[in-house]
Amino acid sequence: MARKKIEIYDTTLRDGNQGEGVTLSLGDKLDITLALDALGVDFVEGGWPGSNPKDDEFFVRAKELELSHLKVSAFGSTHRADVEPDDDFFLNKLVEAKADIICIFGKSWDLHVEQALRITPDRNLEMIRNSVRFLADVTGNPVFYDAEHFFDGFKSDPGYALASITAALEGGANRLILCDTNGGVMPHEVAEAIREVRRELPGAKLGIHVHNDGGLAVANTLRAVEEGAIQVHGTINGIGERCGNVDLTSILPNLQLKMGYECLPEDRLSSLTTSSKKVWEYLGMPGPLGQPFVGPSAFAHKGGVHVSAVQRNPETYEHIDPALVGNSRKILISELAGGSNLKAKLANRYPELEDSSATRAILDEIQDKEHAGYSFENADGSFDLVVRRHVGRLRTLFDPVYYRIYSPSYGEHSDTDGLIEASVKVQIGESTQLCASEGNGPVDALNHALREALVEKFPIVEELHLTDYSVKVVNSTEETGAKVRVFLEHSFHGEIFGTVGVNVDIIKASWNALVEAYHYALLMDSDLR
Repeated sequence: MARKKIEIYDTTLRDGNQGEGVTLSLGDKLDITLALDALGVDFVEGGWPGSNPKDDEFFVRAKELELSHLKVSAFGSTHRADVEPDDDFFLNKLVEAKADIICIFGKSWDLHVEQALRITPDRNLEMIRNSVRFLADVTGNPVFYDAEHFFDGFKSDPGYALASITAALEGGANRLILCDTNGGVMPHEVAEAIREVRRELPGAKLGIHVHNDGGLAVANTLRAVEEGAIQVHGTINGIGERCGNVDLTSILPNLQLKMGYECLPEDRLSSLTTSSKKVWEYLGMPGPLGQPFVGPSAFAHKGGVHVSAVQRNPETYEHIDPALVGNSRKILISELAGGSNLKAKLANRYPELEDSSATRAILDEIQDKEHAGYSFENADGSFDLVVRRHVGRLRTLFDPVYYRIYSPSYGEHSDTDGLIEASVKVQIGESTQLCASEGNGPVDALNHALREALVEKFPIVEELHLTDYSVKVVNSTEETGAKVRVFLEHSFHGEIFGTVGVNVDIIKASWNALVEAYHYALLMDSDLR
């Protein structure tokens, strides 16, 4: 039996762009449009023509995109109360946009009609009906109607809320989108309202558009689909005004994998995690670690009992196969880890651990170090060095002898632009290298100096690049005498890895993490040769 199709209408570019801290350039919006097309989404809401030059330009540029499936929608509102449709500036801008679809919103809540628009209820119904009819007649394209605040309106005056969407249907709306604009409705209220709509308008094709102010956007959307909605509005990663819109990265797998609906082509859902990451990158945000389905921690296992069970049967602690949404399992190493964590994480690289007594010694060292302030969850480089030491595969390719930092005093050498100078001395076999370098801060200067000291013997260090640096106070009750944990992230040979250092001296902690990063990279390169 063919699965029921649920249309996916993405409003990341318009509704999502209203979120705090979200600013999408024209180029970003075009790139995301292409990514949504590749994902297999049905519609994308590009913006509001006439509201700003960027949105106007988007609809011009969008026509140049080679889209295989996605249809572009232009967004707007019903005409103003003091003009008729053909004289309304924004309705005419919607026509000029020449989008595949037009979606306009109107008022369903008597409170808004009386206090926001300050018009009579009958005039509001005329505006809805006439706006939809004008756009449908002039463009010949489908018109979707967003019933703004529908559920609040339904609670206040069910008859008027139903009259408002009836007016849109009479005007020729192809879809009636029921909106929880304030994001405070409950799932049972969604269900009750939709059942009444279906009784009153049995032929109407319904959609759902909800916000997440009550933390129920996903639940409300799924409930709406169960009650008969055939179109879902949402944003990638749930970005949007206030608490955001419903997150399509949660909606899509729940509908398709768990509820049996068809949302995307079968082969596209596995690119969901990549799509989520792309949008976070465009926003310059990391995204929540625990974002369902697509977050870095969505399938991360830390407790030893959990890891042991997952190794036997993933269903014990994973609700789906991570690969279905393009994600992957992650085994975390910490003081909570057991032998199963180590073996699961290291089975490919260190098969000798399977029959080795080193497992207990490794766990003991990890626990001791975490008690002292270390964290190995994201420090795979430092963790690998611990393992190598216990299995007899740690080779010292260089020994750090010392480092020094020189910072010009205030007012001295004003032409240095804040550069810090560092000198590093290392022992490589029988020879000694002493190098000095400048950098933007002490860690950058140390990094340059260490690289210069090693590059002649190990040219491959040119491919090691520092990508992230973070510092966290470990024992804050000690105030200025507290330890700090420094985490460094590097890229090397296409791999991203972290190293960690802990000390009361932030420079010392940074130096230790930096030395471990170079040790790990050189050993990894040596293994590949």
